[in-house]
Amino acid sequence: MAVAPAEAAARNLLDLLAAGAPAEQLAAQPARSRAGGAGGAEAAWIEETTEVALSVRRVLDQYRRREAELVALFDTASDLAGLRDLDAVLRAIVRRARTLLGTDIAYLTLNDPVAHDTFMRVTDGSVSAAFQQLRLGMGEGLGGLVAQTARPYASTDYRTDRRFRHTGAIDDGVAEEGLGGILGVPLRVGQEIIGVLFAADRGPREFTPDAIALLGSLADHAAVAIDSARLLEETRSTLSRLEAANATAHAHSEALHRASDAHDRLTKLVLRGAGIDDVAAEIAALLGGGVAVHDTDGSELARSGTGPVTPSAESLAASQTDGRAVRADSVWTCAVLAGTEALGSIVLTGRDDLTEADRRLFERAALVTALLLLMRRSVAETEDRVRGELLDDLLVDPAASARRDGGSLTLRARRLGVDLARPHSVAVLDCEAALRPRLADETARKARGLGGLAGTRHGHVVLLAPGDRPGALARSLSADLARTLNTPVTVGASGPGHGPEHLAALHTEALRCLTALHSLDRTGEGADIAGLGFIGVLLGDRSDVGSYVDRVLGPVLAYDSERGTELLRTLRAYYDHGGSLSRAKDALHVHVNTVVQRLDRVAQLLGPGWNTPSRALETHLALRLHLLTRPPTAP
Repeated sequence: MAVAPAEAAARNLLDLLAAGAPAEQLAAQPARSRAGGAGGAEAAWIEETTEVALSVRRVLDQYRRREAELVALFDTASDLAGLRDLDAVLRAIVRRARTLLGTDIAYLTLNDPVAHDTFMRVTDGSVSAAFQQLRLGMGEGLGGLVAQTARPYASTDYRTDRRFRHTGAIDDGVAEEGLGGILGVPLRVGQEIIGVLFAADRGPREFTPDAIALLGSLADHAAVAIDSARLLEETRSTLSRLEAANATAHAHSEALHRASDAHDRLTKLVLRGAGIDDVAAEIAALLGGGVAVHDTDGSELARSGTGPVTPSAESLAASQTDGRAVRADSVWTCAVLAGTEALGSIVLTGRDDLTEADRRLFERAALVTALLLLMRRSVAETEDRVRGELLDDLLVDPAASARRDGGSLTLRARRLGVDLARPHSVAVLDCEAALRPRLADETARKARGLGGLAGTRHGHVVLLAPGDRPGALARSLSADLARTLNTPVTVGASGPGHGPEHLAALHTEALRCLTALHSLDRTGEGADIAGLGFIGVLLGDRSDVGSYVDRVLGPVLAYDSERGTELLRTLRAYYDHGGSLSRAKDALHVHVNTVVQRLDRVAQLLGPGWNTPSRALETHLALRLHLLTRPPTAP
């Protein structure tokens, strides 16, 4: 039986993905299909399917790169654990740093507590003798600043970077080595900074947050290994003299082994693809307490062995500052950091006190949690980018939408869990310019929870969500996001609509609604066209005049219908004659008191503010619309 070109192409793409074929082979599929006879819509479908396959390939490549980095870190920890000579440990650290970051040179400096400076200890890839003999005073150059502040620093081109205190000796050594981009991270043992680990290129280079986090992770492994090597050397020198010192060193070594073993267990969990819940449960078991993991906004990500608990702002700030676990009211808090970037926090309960080894274990658990959160964020960013691209394709202008392949858009949406056959509403969001990137992030999070799409278009954040109540969606988004961002958020919405062909029009109407909210001094509110009153009747493409008339005049219409009165006719005469009671009674051929009594009844039905200028405008408009839209009566 013959196989259609589209089906054959899809199977071939899946086979190539399964085989790990390079992107070039995937990208060649449309040409192969056209050569095999595919054309028209079928060829277009194959091209779009190929683009999706390439996107999947890119995501898989990112996963492999992340996995390779984690495996490299794990291998580094294993290699360092097997070394006992300090020089061998230092050489292994510097060599692995150069390999992992792919730089021209890597080097390590150690602090001299007597001279109060830091000196070059080991280099890998260096060719300058002057550079290899450098000593940096605390605060001098990039390395001296890292050693002094215990924070990582990166420079795209050190020779022209004026953030650091340049000295003649340092600048001469850097120039002779020909260095440009430099990254340095502290080597920390407990609260002590023992040195700095560097990676550098002989040319300008911008170091990404991932690179900084990776070198920081290696520095943590290195600090443990250096500390272990130093302890072993001290133990050898004092073993013959003090048995008590031997017992202490043995106990400390056991504690370090336990911490290293725990770190390996946690790292293996991450490498196996475990979630945050699994890591939290493992940390709780290792430390014998309850563990809760929170996002940067304080929302709970996982919890094991404890009730709901929130880290205190003071403890979290202190932990972010010095990178250590902080205790407050029998609760231990440790910031989850990637370099200097805060990713969240981890809280330990049920342990009134922690030994230094357990405290280090808790801090290393935060490091593993940071690696896991970085991986989760990468996946979320990739998904948000794909969803944003689909949303942008759905919201093209109406002229272009007529030329789109709606079926392919529906198929792309279905792959992301979005059923465009269901009714959907479109919301356009706005806030002060400085907070719009955060608004976009929070809206993307909302979209994932609602099963919709989010992105930016023409400077505004746009949300597509399933539902047939756009007004309620707009009000909910405005209130929730205003609380999250602590700033007014204005939301205009439109809907519902079915299918991709209607979404561009809904977006246009939602944008008009947002503009109207700003123009009516209703910034910080959420509404759809119906929620704008008579302004919505004028602006809407699908205005429901009957609903508007019923909302404004409904009680009066019902009263006349039930009792056979002429309140509506009286109200129309009153407005048609400029609000004059005497002219209205002449037109109605009744006594003026009758007009007054009828208008009093209208006030009871419509409310005490029925005749204020704004309400009067709406009422008069509704009367005219009712007159125009009522069915004709027989003579």
